[in-house]
Amino acid sequence: MSTNHFDLAAAAFLEMVRQGFDPDFPPGTEEQVEQIRAAGPAAPGGIVRDLRHLVWSSIDNDTSRDLDQLEWAERVEAGIRVRVAVADVSRSVERYSPIDRHAADQTKTVYTGVRNFPMLPNELSTDLTSLNEGVDRPAVVTEYVVDAQGYLEQQSIYRAVVHNCAQLAYSKVGPWLEGEADSDTKIAASAELQAQLKLQDEAARAVHERRVSEGALEFNRIESDPVVIDGEVRSIRPASHNRATNLIEDFMIGANETMAELLRAEGRSCIRRVVRSPERWDRIVELVWRYGTVLPAEPDSAALNVFLRRQRASDAVHYPDLSLAIIKLMGPGEYLLSRGSEAKPLGHFGLAARDYAHSTAPNRRFADLVMQRLVKAMLDGEPAPYSDGELNAIAQRCTLQETAGHKVERAMRKRVAAVALRDSLGKFFRGVVTGVSEKGVYVRVFDPPVEGRIMRGEEGLDVGDTVTVRLLHTDPVHAFIDFGLA
Repeated sequence: MSTNHFDLAAAAFLEMVRQGFDPDFPPGTEEQVEQIRAAGPAAPGGIVRDLRHLVWSSIDNDTSRDLDQLEWAERVEAGIRVRVAVADVSRSVERYSPIDRHAADQTKTVYTGVRNFPMLPNELSTDLTSLNEGVDRPAVVTEYVVDAQGYLEQQSIYRAVVHNCAQLAYSKVGPWLEGEADSDTKIAASAELQAQLKLQDEAARAVHERRVSEGALEFNRIESDPVVIDGEVRSIRPASHNRATNLIEDFMIGANETMAELLRAEGRSCIRRVVRSPERWDRIVELVWRYGTVLPAEPDSAALNVFLRRQRASDAVHYPDLSLAIIKLMGPGEYLLSRGSEAKPLGHFGLAARDYAHSTAPNRRFADLVMQRLVKAMLDGEPAPYSDGELNAIAQRCTLQETAGHKVERAMRKRVAAVALRDSLGKFFRGVVTGVSEKGVYVRVFDPPVEGRIMRGEEGLDVGDTVTVRLLHTDPVHAFIDFGLA
């Protein structure tokens, strides 16, 4: 296959199959979608609150169509009340139905940059169960008050019907909040929406500062964002965080903590999102020592974050190198069963959170859909819809498929980069070593932000080493990008 006319979408499909996914939906899916469509919209009443009068908005990527969350805030005597509305997917997708079985097997939506492979049919995830602008939708609302110190108080969860007044994008909201750009037309047209976003930003920043003071880690991640037009890769640009992405992240963390805390308080089992203490803490200590800082011998997220914040302030240019190295040394997250009887469940090292469970993206992650069913059973005073054994099996499957999904996404990022870099052979790039194993030594270069393997001069390198490499070879068919140490 010629690399000049390489079919990235077809390659993405084959990579999904190679990693154990089934991109095609099973028989019975179309009939189930039509049944869901015929059921009609949800109506408020009884325990379902009518919150359609609030100025809800969503903030996501420019091209996102599977909208899982809306946000709203108001100032109250105790601080700022935040409401996070999450699409009530469980209302439409019944357990053991064809769509549910497929979601349980796939466990996640996979995004490849050239084609998305949804966990739920697009008719649901981008329409019937998506919190789209201008339509009424059922939701599970997590509510909490952010006090003056950034702590979450008065936490609760309930059902509601909501209405998205404005679908917004990180790329527009972030620069506006930072004072670097004018508002887009939607924000400019509504003084109430402007006030909402500023209040939400205030609450999120208070929560963030409190979390960081307790040891949550801050990373300045730079991701690759391919520009693909008519199937052709035109360029790869960096996509970094801004105030809008931070706002949504901090609100979602608060919602996820609230979900896990309330289930634990009721003695209910659930699936938690866990990041253990880093096994390679000694390597992190060694890297930090190079910058003149001595970390404790045992993992200490608070001490590490003090160092990270100081380095980010003093050397913003080289900070991405350092933060990426530490991210790689942190190790991956995993899904684990947390029994209701556990007094001290495993937490999330990077977030410095004891109670944490993914719950805010049920259109995209099966663990979140399961959590939604668990919390609704709790609200209704009903037995849990899953046994501990079932939850344990689901957690293991979600972790397995997450790893497989990362392999798909990583391979496709390399294929996209291999196409984009085919005219850059012989050029030099600065990067950081991100992996060392029997399979080889891997480097991530920063401009453009892509990963490859060091094929020459890799002896003695370890994760975190900053290097200059020369591009030797690209092969989109096999997802190879080969560098040599300069």
